[in-house]
Amino acid sequence: MADKITAGRDNLGDFAPEFAHFNDDVLFGEVWSREDKLSAHDRSMITIAALMSAGNFEQLKSHLVMGKAHGITKDEIVEIITQLGFYCGWPKAWSAFNLAKEVYADKK
Repeated sequence: MADKITAGRDNLGDFAPEFAHFNDDVLFGEVWSREDKLSAHDRSMITIAALMSAGNFEQLKSHLVMGKAHGITKDEIVEIITQLGFYCGWPKAWSAFNLAKEVYADKK
């Protein structure tokens, strides 16, 4: 991953510094950076699927943004959410589509 993630420190650094360290340095610094094992594009697809299936929509939006930055296209995200709708639930697909529409909106 090209950009260093600091969301943990930015949001929880003073309150939960060790958790912020695990988030920024271990999860995003070590695990996400292992692109020789799995591309950022594929990691984003897996993470989006996991978050949607669990109903973690607050985190899903930021991962949709990250996935778009990692090259997940609008057509791919539509297909991912459609596929997951049958396995995770139709209401979750609707919620995910509403977030994806925001992220993938064509802002002209």
